[in-house]
Amino acid sequence: MSSASGAAPPGRPGRHVAGPVEPDALAVEGLQVSYRVGGRDLLALRDVSLRVGPRQAYGLVGESGSGKSTVALAVTRYLARNGRVSGGTISVAGTDVLALRGERLRRLRAETVSMVYQEPGKALNPSIRVGRQLAEVFEIAGARRREALAAAEDALTRVQISDPRRLLERYPHELSGGMLQRVVIAMALASEPSLLILDEPTTALDATVEAEVLDLVSSLREELDTSILFISHNLAVIAKMCDRVGVLYAGELVEEGSASEVFTEPRHPYTVGLLSCIPRRGLRKDHGRLDTIPGFLPAPGSVLAGCIFAPRCGLVEAQCRLSEPPLAELGNYRRSRCYFPGRALEVGSRGAGPGEPAEAPAGRPPVGARAPLLGLRQVSKSFSARHEQLHALVGIDLEIGSGETLGLVGESGSGKTTLARAVLGLSAPDEGSTIELNGVPLAGSAGRRTGDQLAAVQIVFQNPDSALNRRHSVRRILRRALARSAGPRGMDREERLAELIGSVRMEPRQLGLRPAQLSGGLKQRVAIARAFAGEPALVVCDEPTSALDVSVQAAILNLLVELQARRNVSYLFISHDLGVVRYLADRIAVLYLGRLMEVGPAEAVFSGPQHPYTEALLSAVPSLDGQRRGRIRLTGEIPSAASPPSGCVFHTRCPRRLASGICESAEPPLLEVAAGRTMRCHIPLDELAQLQREPPAEAPAVPGASANGSSPL
Repeated sequence: MSSASGAAPPGRPGRHVAGPVEPDALAVEGLQVSYRVGGRDLLALRDVSLRVGPRQAYGLVGESGSGKSTVALAVTRYLARNGRVSGGTISVAGTDVLALRGERLRRLRAETVSMVYQEPGKALNPSIRVGRQLAEVFEIAGARRREALAAAEDALTRVQISDPRRLLERYPHELSGGMLQRVVIAMALASEPSLLILDEPTTALDATVEAEVLDLVSSLREELDTSILFISHNLAVIAKMCDRVGVLYAGELVEEGSASEVFTEPRHPYTVGLLSCIPRRGLRKDHGRLDTIPGFLPAPGSVLAGCIFAPRCGLVEAQCRLSEPPLAELGNYRRSRCYFPGRALEVGSRGAGPGEPAEAPAGRPPVGARAPLLGLRQVSKSFSARHEQLHALVGIDLEIGSGETLGLVGESGSGKTTLARAVLGLSAPDEGSTIELNGVPLAGSAGRRTGDQLAAVQIVFQNPDSALNRRHSVRRILRRALARSAGPRGMDREERLAELIGSVRMEPRQLGLRPAQLSGGLKQRVAIARAFAGEPALVVCDEPTSALDVSVQAAILNLLVELQARRNVSYLFISHDLGVVRYLADRIAVLYLGRLMEVGPAEAVFSGPQHPYTEALLSAVPSLDGQRRGRIRLTGEIPSAASPPSGCVFHTRCPRRLASGICESAEPPLLEVAAGRTMRCHIPLDELAQLQREPPAEAPAVPGASANGSSPL
């Protein structure tokens, strides 16, 4: 059994021959971390014990603020100045980390443990070429400059970069997010560390790049015999990548076990709550609300007499409030900090399960029969860069109906954000493009639009920290937005403000707070409230939930559904999380290299058959149930918008390219292939259906692959 003092349970089998017992890659026992704030020591981690065995992958999950990154920072001794390890021990590959100082600590970081952060762009110096930064890692290890550059090139080849010599000469800003993450992984693995820590490494990546990065990490783990501590709020990624998983809540480890068992048979109500928040199994907004975990994490340093999860638990009883339950052994290397682990799954029936779907306004017509609110006609956008013309958008024809959600998906660089900026008037489209709102043409630039037109089209950004003025209170932020609109007759500004914060489920006491005093979910609620202050007809949602943990994401999605039903607002919803898109969207539009590849009702697009590009996007999404499905692997990078391929722009990567050569020579038109559904492909829909019943030749079948071509979502 797993215990604080016992060895880690077995992970994947390694290639080492029998010999002396290897030390655990990471052993954390009784870890306590506190931060000095306002003259007080606030505990951020309480008695955390976990072990990562040789060649084992261990996942840490939990809401934002639960202590996941604090564990990683404590292991690498990178805690903030006001943070300290106030109890427990940390051992990496048999070395006592807390006893190291000076040069010995630097050697540990350089040779034994490496870390990959969430945002690779911030891990690289923007003013130094990639090759110089990567070579420096090898120079620190003792290589000469020429040897270091050669080793840097080899390292990039190892992470599957096809032209490493050319990439070495580039600056970080010239690389895509996926390429940046590969470079950072190459740097982290240059010293072949015993332990690799991954802290949300795929949060900002689209589905195909995420899948490629995860496959890369898995293959390098096998090749280098490296152990992994994987931190993520994406539970499906953890299920795919990790042997074991630990669930953190408010600085305490509340459950631990094999990933397959924890995610299929959880033994703590908090784990059940996290799993219930995820939109899956085809759940859509018209089928029911998403589960949410009621309440909030306790404030750092909070001291409760009983179970720390009791205020939010659906199983709570008197015993739970009187004394804290121990992290009890359940057998088969499983532990749970709950008095009733066998009843944990009852939370799904007792808690705030899926509610009734939000009621549509009376007389609201079905999707497809609604009056068009936004119309795009032959919208194109070109940029000049280095004496080249980049065609970011090419001939986009789209409509969004009143009260409809259009999900916009595609890889990074496909043109999603450019299209959103054109709709908002932040980037004027090319001459000949037409954007209409309620049948009235909109000026290309926001500065030339009327006040009513500006108020009618609003945006909710991905990162509320960057979108909200940190010096202003919530009251001032929202009052400024309300001042720009007349609002309903008979209501003064304070009444409108009270109604607005109530609509986003915030409390009046929070009006006096500044953004820095709010959680990520509350900040996003403020951003949504600001967008709705002017009674908009259309809200552009640009990755509004990608940086949020699953419980906050579920609350935000429920809020968007409620506001849409109440105000009949339309959404242009941009996201790389296809499970979220399926839940929220009425229709889906798929962009590739600035062209529409497919547009249609969400259920039709997700259930298939799909355009080969859509098929590849859906196949890249990891599954929480751990079942392996046929992955459609796209070869190469997305081509440059300055010199797109001839014929079908997708043919250079298409796994279903026709042998006749028509894909290379002629661009297929965007044609209606079924009622309300258009597609840009030379292959007829019925033939695609036949082809997609079996994986293509470039993507060999894998055990458990779907036999009917349906989506894993």
